[in-house]
Amino acid sequence: MDIEKRVDDIFSQLIDIRRDFHMHPELSEQEYRTSDRICEYLNEWGIEHVKGVAETGVVAIIRGKKDGKTVGARADIDALPITELTDIPFKSVNEGVMHACGHDIHTAIHLGVAKILKEIENEICGNVKIFFQPAEETIGGAKKMIEEGYLKNPDVEYMLSLHVMPYLDAGEVEFKYGKVNAATNEFSIKITGKSSHAAYPDQSVDPIVTAGYIITALQSLVSRNISPLNSVVLTLGQINGGIKNNIIPGEVIMSGTLRTIDPDTRVFAKNRIREITENTAKAYGAAAIVEFEEGYPALINNDEVVDVLRQTAESILSKDKVKFKEFPSMGADDFSFFLQDTKGAYYNLGCGNKDKGWTAPIHSECFMADEKCIRIGVLLQTKALLELLDMF
Repeated sequence: MDIEKRVDDIFSQLIDIRRDFHMHPELSEQEYRTSDRICEYLNEWGIEHVKGVAETGVVAIIRGKKDGKTVGARADIDALPITELTDIPFKSVNEGVMHACGHDIHTAIHLGVAKILKEIENEICGNVKIFFQPAEETIGGAKKMIEEGYLKNPDVEYMLSLHVMPYLDAGEVEFKYGKVNAATNEFSIKITGKSSHAAYPDQSVDPIVTAGYIITALQSLVSRNISPLNSVVLTLGQINGGIKNNIIPGEVIMSGTLRTIDPDTRVFAKNRIREITENTAKAYGAAAIVEFEEGYPALINNDEVVDVLRQTAESILSKDKVKFKEFPSMGADDFSFFLQDTKGAYYNLGCGNKDKGWTAPIHSECFMADEKCIRIGVLLQTKALLELLDMF
C-alpha cells in the first residue's frame, strides 16, 4: 500500500472525526461519549478492541498475520475545564469544557493509524496496540491501563506518543533525546500553632508568621541546595489560614508542586523540603507536617526509538522541518508510566500557523490548530510503528 496516498484518501474523514470530538469535549474520567464514538469507528472498520479500560479508555489491537513483536501508540482523549473563546464553527458545545490541549487531534490521528494498519494487517509481522487513554490531565489514566494489564498478552515492547504544539507550524516536528518531561509531586504543609486574640500576640504561636518564614526559607532549596545545571521547580500555589482579622489562627495549610528531572534529585528535594519546613516551624514554636503525593515520573525517551522517529520524519518531511529540543520541559505527561515498562519516545507535532495567527499555547481558551498536522501525525506514527516492528 502507498501509505501517503491512503492517508490523503482518508484525510477529510479524519478532519470530520476531529471536529466531532472537538465539539463534544469531556473532562477526565467522564469521556463516555468519546469512548463510544471511538468504538463506533473501530467496529465500522472491523478492528478488535476492548472498551472500559481504566473506566473510559479503549485499547485497539491489530494482529499481523505473521509472528513478531508488539508495539504500541498512545492517544490521550480527555479535555480541560476551559471555556472556549474561538470563533470556529465546530467550537465546544459543552459549556466550560474545551479540547484546549489538542487531545481531539491525538484521537483522530490514532484512529487513522488504526484504520490504515488494519488495512495492511496481512503484511504486518507482529501486532500493534493503540491506547485511547483517559484522564491524562488529572489522575494518570496511563497508570490504570498498565495496572489492568493492557501492556501484556501480547507484551508491548515499544511505545510511541505525540503531542500537538502550536509554537511549531504544522509540517514541523520536534524530538528530544533522553529526558523530556519532569516528574511531579504535589505536597501539602500543615502548620500548627496556638490561637489567640490579635491584641495579645504574646499568648499565641502565630502560624501565619511561621508560614511566611517557611515560604522564604523554601526558596533556598532551588537557589542554594541544587546545582543551577539541574532543573527543579518548587511552587507554592495555595495558602489558607485564619477566620477573622483580629484573631491569630491556630493553623495554616499550604500546598504546592515540586517538579524534578533527575530521580535522585527528586528524593533529595523532598527530604530537604521536610527538613526546612519542620525546623523553621520549630524555630518559631510551631509544628509542621509535610505530606507528598506521588505524581507522574519523569518522561525519558529511548534514544534508539528517537532515531527511528528522526529517520522516519526526515523521509516524510524536509530536514529543516525536523527540530530538536535542547532542554527538557518542566511540564509533565503520564505517558512516562508507559516508558517505565517499555522502550519508547514522545515528541511534539507542530499544529500552529503563524500566518493565520494560530499560535495561542495549549491550555489556552484561544487554542487553535492547523488540521494539516493530522496528516503528518498519521503518516509519522504509522510508518514509525512499522519501522519498529521491522528493525529491532
